[in-house]
Amino acid sequence: MEIIKSIFVSFRDFLELSIYKDVTIGTILMMIVGFVLAYYLMRAIRFWVTRNMESEDQLKFKGIFNFVNYLVYILVIISVLNSSGIDLTVLLTASAALFVGLGFALQHLFQDIISGILILLDQSLHAGDIIEIEGRVARVIDIKLRTTRALTRDDKVIIIPNHKFLSDSIINYTQNRRITREAVTVGVAYGSDTQLVKKLLLQAAAEQPGVLKEPRPSVIFDDFGDSALIFILHIFVRDSFGDPGIKSDIRYKIDHKFREHKITIPFPQRDVHFYPATAAQSKEGIK
Repeated sequence: MEIIKSIFVSFRDFLELSIYKDVTIGTILMMIVGFVLAYYLMRAIRFWVTRNMESEDQLKFKGIFNFVNYLVYILVIISVLNSSGIDLTVLLTASAALFVGLGFALQHLFQDIISGILILLDQSLHAGDIIEIEGRVARVIDIKLRTTRALTRDDKVIIIPNHKFLSDSIINYTQNRRITREAVTVGVAYGSDTQLVKKLLLQAAAEQPGVLKEPRPSVIFDDFGDSALIFILHIFVRDSFGDPGIKSDIRYKIDHKFREHKITIPFPQRDVHFYPATAAQSKEGIK
């Protein structure tokens, strides 16, 4: 019994051995145990929350859990130091001014992080969505805690701070569904057979790969322009990211069919009239 008591006393003395001021070996061990427990606890919570999610959605929450992990580890450090009798008042007071300064310096960073968390939670944006931001159309590659990466049509990656999705107006082509409606506008000369124009436009859409049969394409007689009758061909596609290529091919087909059927695509024309000056005006000009 004395041996066990002696071992216990020796172990207690070992734990109370000071490393730096009030920081003892016991404090370090408590901190390590706290980190291990926090790690496995957060891992279990993450598994429980994401167990029924798709793999893509699980990746989205990875950034959130990493952020929460950092907060938990900070709380563990503060709790262990406080339970060990270390006065944190001076440290926290001194850190307050530092945190205020950092807050102003890193306000955009925190704004991006909070925005990233909100995006991931409300599911307003997903990897694979087609968006338009600042006049550029891009496909979302991945969503991280601070930034979102997207690939433009010319194969360039743009890195978007997440706060832009909350502060700016972003067009999401695929928010409701993957199918989007696109438009091809064309003008024909006055006097053209409008029913034939409609028929040829629908034929061009029907022959184009990538244009959906349902919903069916449609043609609208949009306006009487200054130099042309304006028609709009509406089509539905699944790949709105690649729709410029589809619309370009349709324009080739329209041009070919119009040439075959002698339908003219006009261009603006202006008539300039010159009136000869009278003799009196000529004399005044010479003076």
